[in-house]
Amino acid sequence: MTMRASDLDRVRALPLFSRASPEVFRDVTAGAFLQRFPAGTTLLMEGDTVDFLYVLLEGAVELQGSWKEKETTLALLRPVSTFILAAVVLDADALMSARTLERSEILMLSGEALRRTMRQDADFSFAVAEEVSGCYRGLVRAVKNQKLRGGVERLANYLITQRARQGLRDPIVLPHEKRVLASLLGMSPENLSRAFAGLSSYGVVVRGAEVSLGRPDALERLARPHPLIDNHMPAPAGGAGKAEIERWTTRSGRTCGSSLS
Repeated sequence: MTMRASDLDRVRALPLFSRASPEVFRDVTAGAFLQRFPAGTTLLMEGDTVDFLYVLLEGAVELQGSWKEKETTLALLRPVSTFILAAVVLDADALMSARTLERSEILMLSGEALRRTMRQDADFSFAVAEEVSGCYRGLVRAVKNQKLRGGVERLANYLITQRARQGLRDPIVLPHEKRVLASLLGMSPENLSRAFAGLSSYGVVVRGAEVSLGRPDALERLARPHPLIDNHMPAPAGGAGKAEIERWTTRSGRTCGSSLS
């Protein structure tokens, strides 16, 4: 599909590209094209050669991993987000599969053009390094969350995160199916249901996709959010890169749960 100027403007606003000169941005986006995909479309599979950097402009994407007959959700993405950046930089096979959760618009940028521009422009290379570093720190947080907490604590912190990102509203709305949420939190759907039931004494009431946090202070005492694991950054007005999301915890000077009060 022919690129629209408005699409390029949205990509230009991303921290990854915002400091690039017009010439560098033109080189990186040379040959880019926009695709619209229906829900449930597999964009790439683990082990695939990665020819493009993907930029999610509209919709939602799930990143998955698999082993034998098992699958797990590694990340859930909303606009505006880049993904598979590390594989593009290394010109390596994908370690994750990606599929759309709803109708999505995705901009695809040539991996070769990105690598070539990195070799030619130090400022752009530094911006890519920042973005990859943000992705790495996010991964460390996810691993610590999985290994150091039980399922109820992981769910409680997820609800605190969603409350912060949804403007402290009550009730919050779960942005994903409970099946997908369970996989993201490293739980079975049955264990997720039991975890929600276990949070009822902390004021959590579930009605379909809506979840009321009637006693947020009590929920926070259970969750014990920590800035070296959690990042309850409110939803940014524009696209925030992974590096900017990581910087928020340090710059805010707050514990992650302080936004509840």
